[in-house]
Amino acid sequence: MSAAPSSPPEAPAFSAAPAGAVPLPPVRPTWAFLRAHPAHAIALGFGAGLSRVAPGTAGTLWGWAVFVVLAHVLSPFALGVVTLAAWPVGWWACTVAARNLRIPDPGAVVWDEIAAIWLVLWLLLPAGLLAQIVAFLLFRLFDAAKPGPVGWADRLIPHDPAAPRWALSGLGILLDDLVAAFCTLLVIALARAFFW
Repeated sequence: MSAAPSSPPEAPAFSAAPAGAVPLPPVRPTWAFLRAHPAHAIALGFGAGLSRVAPGTAGTLWGWAVFVVLAHVLSPFALGVVTLAAWPVGWWACTVAARNLRIPDPGAVVWDEIAAIWLVLWLLLPAGLLAQIVAFLLFRLFDAAKPGPVGWADRLIPHDPAAPRWALSGLGILLDDLVAAFCTLLVIALARAFFW
């Protein structure tokens, strides 16, 4: 007489659906989700992405504030290393968070805004308060409205729910913000050349 089959083990709390399976419903980002994995904390901007109002703007403001603090304690070179390291770290964190939230580009994931505003502010060094405010407003405009090349970058990496490629989703989360950062820098450079 054969033994009764044992019940299958429970799925982990934040598991993705196997390839070809019916996609699981999205996970709601919460403080518990943020604390469940270091990548979640990074991707959600250590809580900025949990803002109920304009999480992208909240993430950008948080990134700006952190940059100002770092600029007072780090040399420009060290600040550049941190800024550039934020991109591969962000790719990993955004990939993990998007996969575990089961959403290709979650609104709560704001590390893309943080890394992008760091890049803008670092390349503008030394920049006074007015220049930083202009950079913040321009970046938010490009990131939210997604005109021209920013919209193209946002659509460049499609997401197939039936066969998700989460590493590409993580890259896609960052890509449009990187383009928005360079558009911001281009506008500021043109303004400096012709008006300032």
